[in-house]
Amino acid sequence: MNVIEEREEKKRFFKMVFMLVLPMALQNLINVGVSSADVIMLGKVGEIELSASSLAGQVQFIMTLIFFGLTSGAAVLTAQYWGKKDIRTIEKVLGISLRIALVVSILFTVATYLFTEPIMRIFSSQDEVVEKGVQYLRIVAISYIFIAITMIYLNIMRSVERVIVSTVVYLVSLIINVILNAIFIFGLFGLEPMGIRGAALATLIARATELVIVWFYAKFMNKTIKFHMKDLIASDKLLLKDFFTYAIPVMLNELFWGAGTSMNTAIIGHLGSPVVAANSVTQVTRQLAMVVAFGLSNATAIMIGKAIGERKEELAKVYAKRFVKLSIVLGVIGSVVVLGASQLVRGQMELSGEARSYMNIMMFVMSYFVIAQSYNTTMVVGVFRAGGDTKFGLKLDVSTMWGCSILLGWLAAFIFKLPVPIVYMILLSDEVIKIPLTTLRYKSYKWVRNVTR
Repeated sequence: MNVIEEREEKKRFFKMVFMLVLPMALQNLINVGVSSADVIMLGKVGEIELSASSLAGQVQFIMTLIFFGLTSGAAVLTAQYWGKKDIRTIEKVLGISLRIALVVSILFTVATYLFTEPIMRIFSSQDEVVEKGVQYLRIVAISYIFIAITMIYLNIMRSVERVIVSTVVYLVSLIINVILNAIFIFGLFGLEPMGIRGAALATLIARATELVIVWFYAKFMNKTIKFHMKDLIASDKLLLKDFFTYAIPVMLNELFWGAGTSMNTAIIGHLGSPVVAANSVTQVTRQLAMVVAFGLSNATAIMIGKAIGERKEELAKVYAKRFVKLSIVLGVIGSVVVLGASQLVRGQMELSGEARSYMNIMMFVMSYFVIAQSYNTTMVVGVFRAGGDTKFGLKLDVSTMWGCSILLGWLAAFIFKLPVPIVYMILLSDEVIKIPLTTLRYKSYKWVRNVTR
């Protein structure tokens, strides 16, 4: 490849990255907007309501991580089959993914209704927080089945470069959620103020709206990838074997990671509502700082997976090197966002002096955490999974989270009774520990595999 050809190829690369990352970053930003709306509005109501909604949201968080793992595993296949132009196989993978997601969402809904209070007590021992959390969960649990269908469909569409539709769906959802949040939480237009129940009701209506838009798009607008009801039931044994080979490790990876994140939240939840409230604000700031980096990791998976499906392995390696460099740049930008946001939110929240003090320390820890997370996410979710290397991420999270940060964080909090800032630093140490491990795996090139038949 001569200099001119190389320059043209780079131009095409960055154009494609921009076209993929921008809509996905906007979608991530919109999702953060939904979380931020709850945090800001319930933060105006009180610390207890803010803590309760944050902890109750862990149930949905774990469920959506299963769905993300499911679709990330499916995307190993769909991105490569997209490069191969095998549309029918992609439709079958969509059917398999929806089938599993519907079963999972029904189980989560039933379990949440049957064991609402015991579930809340996993995350908090404060009776007021548990009581408010129960009110929130009993309303919002209905939306879990809506989320299953919407999230699976939109994520599969993203893996085949259909990224605009998800941005539109979540933008409409955000607008509806924010408006209804204000009306229901504070009791506008003569309605009685509902507080935390209002936030749950607004979320439920927004999720139902998402499902309606997705159904309309799938039925009348998507002429390339069709949903067939028979794919929910029929089984292609070879494809099903491939699906479980690549999707199950990713789903377990996300489940272990999500359970680990929820375990961190549970440990923090037992340190008192000021710590929980400070962490709620910090986590929303982290999500804001990572919107572009998460979009980059998804774009990495799509472009590298497609290149491997087209049997352009050397091009996939070139793409990977560029994406890794971009992840570091975006991580540093995210760090600046966190430090800047910590100054902005300080005067906006109705938090106690103790909670504000914790938030300042947590924001500092988060400022270096996001750099490491940007790098590791691009590696694991983007580069490795695109090439079918799905088991490495599972081993990585089990060892670094459960074997290091969670175990040591639990000991620091409840056995050695160390100060909250030290406990928090330990709980968020896993991403830093991962850096040398992901780097070694990347340099081995064991992740470059064609998994299509």
